[in-house]
Amino acid sequence: MTKLIGLNEVAVKSKAKVSEIAHESKVRRRIMDMGITKGTEIIVEGKAPMGDPIEISVRGYNLSLRKSEAQHVLVEVI
Repeated sequence: MTKLIGLNEVAVKSKAKVSEIAHESKVRRRIMDMGITKGTEIIVEGKAPMGDPIEISVRGYNLSLRKSEAQHVLVEVI
């Protein structure tokens, strides 16, 4: 079994695959509405100097997430 980490822990320019979104997350529905669903591949394009927000590329467009939102997206680095 591969180790799951929060999207906020993925290094810049790394590719990851979404394994799950935490069920207890208050922003779960919003994250899923933005196209981040199980099995989706994400590339971390950049992070602000203090690590918040995080810019990602998902389904052909760029998206910025707060660190607090990204930690609820559990991924495996590929």
